[in-house]
Amino acid sequence: MKIKLPQPFTFEAGPRAVLLLHGFTGHSADVRMLGRFLEKKGYTSHAPIYRGHGKEPEELVKASADEWWEDVKNAFYHLKELGYKEIAIAGLSLGGVLSLKLAYTEVVKGVIPMCAPMFFDNEEELTKGYKFKAMEFKQLEGKDKDTIQKEVQELVDNSRDMFSDLGNLITEVNHNIDFIYTPTFVVQARQDEMINTNSATYIYENVEADQKTIKWYEESGHVITMDKEKEQLFDDVYQFLESLNWNV
Repeated sequence: MKIKLPQPFTFEAGPRAVLLLHGFTGHSADVRMLGRFLEKKGYTSHAPIYRGHGKEPEELVKASADEWWEDVKNAFYHLKELGYKEIAIAGLSLGGVLSLKLAYTEVVKGVIPMCAPMFFDNEEELTKGYKFKAMEFKQLEGKDKDTIQKEVQELVDNSRDMFSDLGNLITEVNHNIDFIYTPTFVVQARQDEMINTNSATYIYENVEADQKTIKWYEESGHVITMDKEKEQLFDDVYQFLESLNWNV
């Protein structure tokens, strides 16, 4: 069965741009609704898909955190090449980690980490999530149950380097977060089943931005951009963006 793979998107609407970054094992659909919402509000957005994501689960274990970081930088420069001078970033989960790294590496207008892990203490949850995504993909391919179980177990057995790489990235950003001076809006789901929610408080307390806020969403789980309070989240993101000192 031919599976339609997700694609990056660019929604051009106005001179203010927002880079939208998806989560680990996710893809551009994680942030598509947010992109469409911002488009209606006059904001341009662009969402890449990192290497290994949005494809066969075998592709993910071949990719590295360095490649994901390169993909994010390329996406940032893509917006620059399109003529956008001022860019804010919003990232979910792994995308939140990468958005924080971008905030202390490049000049950005503001940063919105959403359910972003700052401690690598969730390998078991990540493994479960990876297994679920892999099984889902293989079911869509029409494979039988025994084949799926065998192939998924092989993938999990081969994923140790990938998770180690991810852990190193999270630790690196954790250690550099006090170099962030750009306005920061920390978003955290109270019902987050995937990460240590103390991450949100850690980010809020350690970024050096004069303008920083944190908000907890009581009814939402990890993929907050697609959960019960997404409309409230989208409006809060918009209000934060409106509060920034844009020159365009």
